[in-house]
Amino acid sequence: MGAELEHEFPLFPLGIVALPGELIPLHIFEERYKTMMNECLAGDREFGIVWLSDDGLRTNGCAARIDRVLERMDDGRMNLLSRGTRVFRIVERQAHLAYPAGIVEFVADDDDRVDAGLLATAHDAYTDLVKRATDRDPDTTDLTEMGAYEIAATVDLGLDVKQGLLDLRSENARLRLVTRLFRAALKRLDFVDRAQARARSNGKVRFG
Repeated sequence: MGAELEHEFPLFPLGIVALPGELIPLHIFEERYKTMMNECLAGDREFGIVWLSDDGLRTNGCAARIDRVLERMDDGRMNLLSRGTRVFRIVERQAHLAYPAGIVEFVADDDDRVDAGLLATAHDAYTDLVKRATDRDPDTTDLTEMGAYEIAATVDLGLDVKQGLLDLRSENARLRLVTRLFRAALKRLDFVDRAQARARSNGKVRFG
């Protein structure tokens, strides 16, 4: 089957990276993006969030759909809550619309089956991190439905890491990556705790 292409797909370059399943709040104030969002609302259309990094606009982005309009102002500005849906690749930029747009290709993952062991390990590492950082357990019902994108969306991993997840076309590879990142975060928390303990004891080991 050929790749699924969409022409005149609205593009929203931003200083963020969105992931499928992630909730993204947006404040819309520029005229071109007011037009874009109103058209997306009228046609129940997706739009594409693409990271505008210091190195330029990235090729892979995340499509999003407006979940709800939180607030509309008299001058047309609006606060929206959108949700990431699927990954796309920009094939060609188009400049004939009132807002940024392009021809995009929606990209699918490789055909490899998700490794249940990798998924369980990622869930365990995520659970350990949530417990350590928040003193609470994640909802196990929700967790069973969460893949790499969903659990990564709840942790501040940094833009480069999130873009790396978007660029990977294997869920197993994404699970390995988030597991390594969660374990590294736990080690950093352990280091901070030990450093604080040493500071409180003036560098001396206390007995009793």
